[in-house]
Amino acid sequence: MTSTPLDPVRFVDLAAQQALIRDRVDAAIARVLDHGQYIMGPEVAELEKQLSAHCGAVHSIACSSGTDALAMVLMARNLRPGQAVFCPSFTFVATAEVVAWLGAHIWFVDVDAETFNMDPASLETAITAAREAGHEPVGVIPVDLFGIPADYDAVGKIASREGLWVLGDGAQSYGARYHNRRVGTLAMATATSFFPAKPLGAYGDGGAIFTDDAELAETLRSILFHGKGTSQYDNVRIGMTGRIDTMQAAILIEKLKIFDEEIEARNRIAARYSAQLGAHVATPAVPNGLQSVWAQYTVKLPAGADRDAIQARMKGEGVPTAVYYAKPLHKQDAYSHHGVAGGELPVTDMLSGCVLSLPMHPYLDEETQDRVTNALISAL
Repeated sequence: MTSTPLDPVRFVDLAAQQALIRDRVDAAIARVLDHGQYIMGPEVAELEKQLSAHCGAVHSIACSSGTDALAMVLMARNLRPGQAVFCPSFTFVATAEVVAWLGAHIWFVDVDAETFNMDPASLETAITAAREAGHEPVGVIPVDLFGIPADYDAVGKIASREGLWVLGDGAQSYGARYHNRRVGTLAMATATSFFPAKPLGAYGDGGAIFTDDAELAETLRSILFHGKGTSQYDNVRIGMTGRIDTMQAAILIEKLKIFDEEIEARNRIAARYSAQLGAHVATPAVPNGLQSVWAQYTVKLPAGADRDAIQARMKGEGVPTAVYYAKPLHKQDAYSHHGVAGGELPVTDMLSGCVLSLPMHPYLDEETQDRVTNALISAL
C-alpha cells in the first residue's frame, strides 16, 4: 500500500483568511459598487481613521503602494541631487529605489547579525564617509525587516545629533510594537505596504504613510493627487497619482478587524517554530520590549550548509522556502555606484548567504508547523 502525497504547504495562505471573512469582504465590495465612488470614496477616509486609531499616529494617509508611500515623503522633504540618504543594503529594493528616483546619493549601511536591522555604528561610519565624499547627509531610512522594528532609539539619537530626519520603512512591520508604541509613531513619518502578502494586505496594491506632523500630512495629501491645491486643476507642487483605490480601502477595513488576532497567531507560531528549531539553526531574535508581526520567519543556517540543497529537499517534501535577500542592494548593478559604509558590509554579505525563510501566516495549524520544522531538520 502506497501513501498519498501530502498537498504542498502554502508559504502564505490568503485563501484561508479569505474563507474566514469572505462574506464581509463581498459586502464591502458590493457597497463600493453600489455607491460607485471608486476613487477617494468614503471608505478611504474611514480606513485612514481606523489606521490612526489602531497605530496611534495623528495622521494616516492611505496611498497606492508602499513604494509610493516612501517616495511621497521624500518628495515632501524636497530631496534633491547632492544630498545623501542612509538605508540598509539588506532589504527590498524599494527602500533605495525611491532615493535614486530623486537623484540623491544612497549610502548603504550594514545591519545587526541578530535582528537583521540597521546597525547604528555602521550608520555613523556612513555619515562620516558621505560628508568626506562631499554629499550632504539629510535623512535615514531604517527598515523594520521581516516584521521587527529597527532600533529607533539609537538611530533617532544619531539622526538628532546630525540634523537628519528619520523615515521609517515599515513595509513589513505594520502592527508591530516598539516598547509599547506601535509602528507608525516611531519616526518623523513611517511608510507601510498593503501588498497582498504583507501581514495586513489588500487584494491588490496599497500602502499608507503615518505622521504626527500636520504640515507634512497636508503636503502628502497634495502630492498623492497630482500636487493639487484647492482642486486637481490647481497644481501647487509636483505630485503623482498616489491614491489608493476605494475598493482596496474597503477590503482593508474588513481585514483590520481581525488583524490583532492574526498578529497573536503569528507570534504563537513563531514561538513554536523557535522552540522546535533552536537546537538546529539560529532562530530569529526579537529584542526585549519589542513585538514582531512576523512578515517572514527567517532562520540562519549553520556554517557550511548547502542552502540550495536544503531548499530542494524541503520542496520535495512539499514545504516551500524563500531567500530574502540573496543579492544585497550594494551588489546590484543598478546601485553599484552608490556609497557603502566602510567600503564593505560584512554582516549583510554573511546573511545573504545563510538566511532561509519558512512558511508563515496566521492559519498554520500545529500539524503543518511540525511538517515544516521536521522537513528543515531532516534536510539539514
